[in-house]
Amino acid sequence: MDAALLQEALGVAEAADTVRQAAAALRERYAPLRVIVVDAMDMRHEAPSATGTRRVLWLGASDGHCWTVTTDPAQAAGFYLADKG
Repeated sequence: MDAALLQEALGVAEAADTVRQAAAALRERYAPLRVIVVDAMDMRHEAPSATGTRRVLWLGASDGHCWTVTTDPAQAAGFYLADKG
């Protein structure tokens, strides 16, 4: 993943009417990456990877079992997605 793909993903998320529709669009466009919808309040201590006017994305990394937030695009296996709070 690179900065251009991250900004493209944010654009896809921003274009959707709801966060659930945004997640579905991201899942379809970027399969097999995972998309996890979260509450922005739960992510308040994490630095977002991309912020739009309506949505926020964090990169998610997985060891195959547990998920964590990462700032390293090379480790990204998916997105955490929230409505901007």
